[in-house]
Amino acid sequence: MVMNYNEITKPTLAIIGNGMVGHRFIEQCIDLSLHQKYTIITFCEEPRLAYDRVHLSTFFSGTSAEELCLVPNHYYDEFGIRVYTNDKVTAIHPNQQSITSANGLNIHYDKLVIATGSYPFVPPIPGHDRPNCFVYRTIEDLESIQAGALDKDVKIGTVVGGGLLGLEAAKAVKDLGLETHVVEFAPKLMATQLDSTSGDLLQQKIESLDVHVHTNKNTQEITAGSEHQHKMNFSDGEYLETDLILFSAGIRPRDEIARAAGLDIGSRGGIVIDDHCQTSESNIYAIGECALWNNRIFGLVAPGYEMARIAALHISGDRSAFFSGADLSTKLKLLGVDVASIGDAHGRTEGSKSFALIDEANGIYKKIVVSQDKKTLLGGILIGDVSTYGTLLQLAINQIPLPKNPDDLILPQREGSSMLTGPDALPNNAIICSCNNVSKEAICNAIGDGATDLASLKTCTKASTTCGGCTELVKEILNSELEKQGIAVAKGICEHFSYSRQELYHIVRVEGIRSFEQMIAHAGRGHGCDICKPTIASILASCWNDYILKEQHAALQDTNDYYLANMQKNGSYSVVPRIPGGEITPDKLITIGKVASKYQLYTKITGGQRIDLFGARLEQLPDIWRELIDAGFESGHAYGKAMRTVKSCVGSTWCRYGVQDSVSMAIAIEHRYRGLRAPHKIKLAVSGCTRECAEAQSKDVGVIATEKGWNLYVGGNGGMRPRHADLLAVDLDNDTLIKFIDRFLMFYIKTGDRLQRTATWMNNLEGGLEYLKAVICEDSLGIAEELESQMAHIIGSYQCEWKTTINDPEKVKRFRHFINSDKSDENIQFIKERDQIRPARKEERVELVNIVGN
Repeated sequence: MVMNYNEITKPTLAIIGNGMVGHRFIEQCIDLSLHQKYTIITFCEEPRLAYDRVHLSTFFSGTSAEELCLVPNHYYDEFGIRVYTNDKVTAIHPNQQSITSANGLNIHYDKLVIATGSYPFVPPIPGHDRPNCFVYRTIEDLESIQAGALDKDVKIGTVVGGGLLGLEAAKAVKDLGLETHVVEFAPKLMATQLDSTSGDLLQQKIESLDVHVHTNKNTQEITAGSEHQHKMNFSDGEYLETDLILFSAGIRPRDEIARAAGLDIGSRGGIVIDDHCQTSESNIYAIGECALWNNRIFGLVAPGYEMARIAALHISGDRSAFFSGADLSTKLKLLGVDVASIGDAHGRTEGSKSFALIDEANGIYKKIVVSQDKKTLLGGILIGDVSTYGTLLQLAINQIPLPKNPDDLILPQREGSSMLTGPDALPNNAIICSCNNVSKEAICNAIGDGATDLASLKTCTKASTTCGGCTELVKEILNSELEKQGIAVAKGICEHFSYSRQELYHIVRVEGIRSFEQMIAHAGRGHGCDICKPTIASILASCWNDYILKEQHAALQDTNDYYLANMQKNGSYSVVPRIPGGEITPDKLITIGKVASKYQLYTKITGGQRIDLFGARLEQLPDIWRELIDAGFESGHAYGKAMRTVKSCVGSTWCRYGVQDSVSMAIAIEHRYRGLRAPHKIKLAVSGCTRECAEAQSKDVGVIATEKGWNLYVGGNGGMRPRHADLLAVDLDNDTLIKFIDRFLMFYIKTGDRLQRTATWMNNLEGGLEYLKAVICEDSLGIAEELESQMAHIIGSYQCEWKTTINDPEKVKRFRHFINSDKSDENIQFIKERDQIRPARKEERVELVNIVGN
């Protein structure tokens, strides 16, 4: 099919590929108004438009394909961009200046940009194409992996490749609930970015998270296993049996279409480009992972974005911009472990010198590489603690002079040492956001033009909109510039209170305030809003532990707290009874089954060792609670910013490896802190030995048994930005352990910001872990007795909110969909799937309504 050009009066700019880099090129074209000069056409081989591959692993933790999409609705239509999805360009004809697609399109171009990216390298191992062998590149790949993992016979997943992509893939396998293995050919993980010491430490930390690492392994063949689907035979005579294999052993540039067209290709692949991103054909450009510049392929998104910018500028007529390589420094979380690599991390520069700090107790490794004269930072490695990444990166990129003692950068502050840090130490041309090439000057100019909050600053500069690694530094620059302009940096939680959450907490405590009305009269203005009302409600609950549905408190609560249950996507609710430590009697288990069957609820065992009952209608909640309470259950507080669960393994009671009774400790802890409300939800875990089956080091508070007592970890969490907990104290007896947890939780409640998890709170805590140790373990602030007393009040005033509610007929009346009717909400519809209910999708609801109507 030949495209109709009758209505086209402008020259054509065609783009092959609509991945992250291809889309960024289109954005640059729009910024430069090239869509007014050219008819812009883009081909997308996949069925969907550009999406975020950087955060692809979040697909397995609940992020949808729509949420990963980078192209706003109607964005291409708005600017007249023509898009062909599900169509692959199969040939370039440079002599005719045209391209041909798989669907039969033949399109003339005046300028052509190749952004075909790369493909996953699958080693040519015999058996690599067996069933349940996958690659990790597209959403379709992820859907196939997910489908394979759902097979009941699939128990073990193995990733081939221990680099950045391989460890990302390993997280995906672990998120799917499979026993996870990583097989790496090199002697250490992340061989490109890390040295031997940091590679070993990373391996230890990952193995402590129950991921099995096999280095120095050369897979010779993959055959059928005796107990599992596959058997991976290694060259050293060993083998590994697994059910699912995920190849993530690197990438190769997709240059086949350029090669067939006669463009210059590197000896090891890649489309050769110059400093303007032009190929050997001057009207054809290549950008991203398919492009070879100075004999280098860049496998990160930031260099691709810079190529997109340079190519767009050159096409617009600007000949002053040049691609000059890219900084490959990176900071990321791999399986919950903080890892960062900067510049020349291996010290390959002639005459360079290295300084290193090894803290085995806390799993921290810091290394910096400096020039021979010790005046310039060349590179560095950070494992376990990456809090100084932003400062080190800017020192390296901008060649800022180092202090007299360069090791001050990684050691605790020594007496007499001094160094200007923070945003004011950076020159105006410092690149703050390398992903989007945003300088400090651009950020400052945007602030001067009126971008006085982080959201608007992101919108107009694109800083911190890709990987997010520069967010804290962008905020620091924003606050610094606002202060220079004489603008007070707003710390109030909303327009009704000019105080931070921490200050509001102190006001409530000191003034003995017991209601929102008292609070706004004393320290606020107006009538309040959806931000301050639940915040004050949470503070009041943290301080006084009143029943949250008292008349003066009820209207402050958000929907979940107001109905003491979690609202789901279709307007129904879920009910989560407390199961302390995950321990439950057969009779209680039967009761849950009977309740679920009676009310036709979907049942799901959660990651926190509880049973979640989904699909309850509002009017059913009190009856469900009553039956559960009669059987000895109580509210699990799954709906609140509160203490949720204390996960545990079976410990020394049953396990041959256990050294302490983790179940008894977990139950005691859960009973102690049940009902405790905080700035955000709190999760805890207790493991009976260092094998860590309860995954305690990923929790806000983690307890791990030792031969001498208990080790206490704090500040961990999962979610979008997982964080490994820090070791606060070791070998504690039972009483000291509880005392330290009391202090830690109350200090967090006392000083944390609104909706701030303990992980973020600790990252932002001035002085970090050492300061926290001093406060909690050594009582450096002299507030330990106060914190313990406040916790004692919470413990002594606990009540089950479900029980209090069902014992009050007036409170029960609020649990119905309609004020003037006892009818159920007919819009809540369910579909049967896998012998249980699920919410009906939009198109299914329409069908159900039609059926009812007929």
